[in-house]
Amino acid sequence: MRRWLKISLWTLAVIIIAAGGVVAWFAGKTGPIGSGFVAKYICSSTFISARDPESVFAEDVKPANPLAAFASYNIDRKEKAVIGNLYGMFDLKAIYREGCGCSLVVGTTEEELRAQKLVPPGFAEQRPQRREDLPWPAGSGTTDVSRVEGIDMAKIETAIAAAFAEPSPENLRKTRAVVVVHDGKLIAERYAPGFHKDMPLLGWSMSKSVTNALVGILVKEGRLDIMQPAPVPEWQKQDDPRRKITIDQLLRMSSGLVFKEVYAPLADATDMLFGSYDFAAFAAAKPLEVEPDGKWYYSSGTANIVARIVRQTIEKEYEYYYQFLYEKLFDKIGMYSAVVEPDASGTFVGSSYAHATPRDWARFGLLYLQDGIWEGERILPEGWVTYTTTPTPNAPKGEYGALFWLNAGNPDNPEDRRWPRTPRDEYAALGFQ
Repeated sequence: MRRWLKISLWTLAVIIIAAGGVVAWFAGKTGPIGSGFVAKYICSSTFISARDPESVFAEDVKPANPLAAFASYNIDRKEKAVIGNLYGMFDLKAIYREGCGCSLVVGTTEEELRAQKLVPPGFAEQRPQRREDLPWPAGSGTTDVSRVEGIDMAKIETAIAAAFAEPSPENLRKTRAVVVVHDGKLIAERYAPGFHKDMPLLGWSMSKSVTNALVGILVKEGRLDIMQPAPVPEWQKQDDPRRKITIDQLLRMSSGLVFKEVYAPLADATDMLFGSYDFAAFAAAKPLEVEPDGKWYYSSGTANIVARIVRQTIEKEYEYYYQFLYEKLFDKIGMYSAVVEPDASGTFVGSSYAHATPRDWARFGLLYLQDGIWEGERILPEGWVTYTTTPTPNAPKGEYGALFWLNAGNPDNPEDRRWPRTPRDEYAALGFQ
């Protein structure tokens, strides 16, 4: 009996030690990711959106991050920095820089981050100012809807009210803003309490569509050929099968690269966004799962590879490459609130980190509705919107183009589509939350 008891105790001790080791390993892997999520989210919402951090933590961070129950944060408003903490350890810091928002200090130092040449000194003061005496989109003025033909404002108001209605306490929409544009005019808008027309909001994967626009501008200038192999340094060995991947295949999420678009501990997407120094390098290191164009799979990783290509192309002519983003896109169409944040390596996060006011997001949509033309000037190349909204061959419901979501439907059954109740030619920039 004693021998059996001794064996049982030893077995129990081994199990406890092993379980403790697994817990410690899991905490070591997830801790920095969880604290990074908190630090980055609170930093951006505090210093870009000027939101109340306590409500952000309760309404946005906790529901999205299962580890947030073990997290805390500390805001340094003087230095414009936030430290996130998980399990009482694993401190991770995010810092804010004017003109490019917040970045996590990962794989580098705060001093090196602050020394990066992204935005020219004093550039913020040189930005154009919104005119209050002009109606939207040229200015901040509103539209006299009584003079706009072909609309039923009662039905529009009913639709907006439905967007803000909450189906149930367990299934909250949390709508923050709705902006309605008709025939190039802003005809209706509404904001949730605590939100307003001048508050930049994070677009998450709507950022991918901004990346599409930047690629389009470089194509128009003759500086990128999307049908050629992507200039990715990691793939240039002669025997590397990834050398064949084109920019077009990256834009269409058809590269064939392994990437798990899962937002959970120990998954590619979260490891990239909250634990990586260079998001593009993280994604570019992935092997092929299938031949290029052999499969469609939504991947934030490939969008960030494209973002680095954009950066490297711009840097050939610009000392501060963020200047290109503002001068060639945002300021051209009046998106003066727009900010796209970089990773620690300095590459803008083309998958996830674009912020803009709801009115400025509407300006972005209007640019595409106008076939890439703004006030008579062609911003995107001729045919770019058609290219963007052409379904990717292997997307089963014709639901994806080039960094935009589509509603084309299954080629064999057009009624089998993403949004069955809306027109087949609908397309959208979509993002989490």
